[in-house]
Amino acid sequence: MKQDISVKACSLLVFILFAVTGHSQTSLNNYKYVIVPERFSFSKEDNQYYLNTTTKTLLDMKGFVAFVGTRELPPSVAGNRCNALTAEVVANNGMFATKLTILLKDCQGNIIFKSKEGKSREKEYPIAYNQALSDAFSSLNDVPYKYDSTIATQQQQAAAPAVAPPPAPAPVPSAVTEITGTLYAQATTNGYQLIDTTPKKVLGLLKTSLQDCFIAEGGASSGMVFKKDGEWIFEYYKDNKLVSQKLAIKF
Repeated sequence: MKQDISVKACSLLVFILFAVTGHSQTSLNNYKYVIVPERFSFSKEDNQYYLNTTTKTLLDMKGFVAFVGTRELPPSVAGNRCNALTAEVVANNGMFATKLTILLKDCQGNIIFKSKEGKSREKEYPIAYNQALSDAFSSLNDVPYKYDSTIATQQQQAAAPAVAPPPAPAPVPSAVTEITGTLYAQATTNGYQLIDTTPKKVLGLLKTSLQDCFIAEGGASSGMVFKKDGEWIFEYYKDNKLVSQKLAIKF
C-alpha cells in the first residue's frame, strides 16, 4: 500500500494546483487533451533543457493525453482545437532564482488553471529549470482530475471547421526495454549519481519534492526515474516516442 501511495504521489508531481480565473463552468475535467508547444517563449531552442517533453510526461502521468507540437494530433483535436488545452510555462527569473509558472489555457486564450510559482536557486540552468518546473507541478496535490465527456462546454464545440482535417498518424505505443546489470546510487548534493560496475556514471538523479521520483539527466536522454510496483522505471522521449526502461538500482 505504501508503494502504491508513493507511485500516485509521484504522478501528482505531474500537474499543478491551478486557480480558476472566473470561468466557473469550465474545469480540467472538460478536457482530455493538452498541447505542449515545442518551444516555450523564454527558450532559445526547441525542448531546451527537456522542459517540453518533461511537461508532456508529467501531464500524461496525471491522466491527460498530451502532445508536444501539432504533428500527431488525433482528428478530434486537429479538427477542433477547442477540444484541447494548451500548456504554457512562463519564466519570471530573478538574479538569484529561476522562477516558472505553468498555465493551462483554452482555445480562446482564457487561463483555466494556474500553478504556483516554482522556484530554484541552483546556478546550473538545466538543473534550475527542471527543479523550478517540478516545484510548480507539485502544487497539483489538491486538484482531482478525471475526464468527463458529458460536461464538454459550448466553447469546445463552437470552433469546428467545415473542412475535414487530414488523418493523423496512429499514436506510437510505449516501448519497455529490460536492462541487465545493477546500478549503484551514490549520494550527491542534489540527489544521486548511478554508477555501473565499470565503474562509470550512467545517469544523474535530481531530487523532487516527492519520494521515489527523480528528474534524470546526464545520460543519452533525460527524463524521469520513479518507482512503480516495486521497480524503478526510467522514462524519456526519443524521436518523439516514449521509451520506458526498467532499472536495477541499489541505494
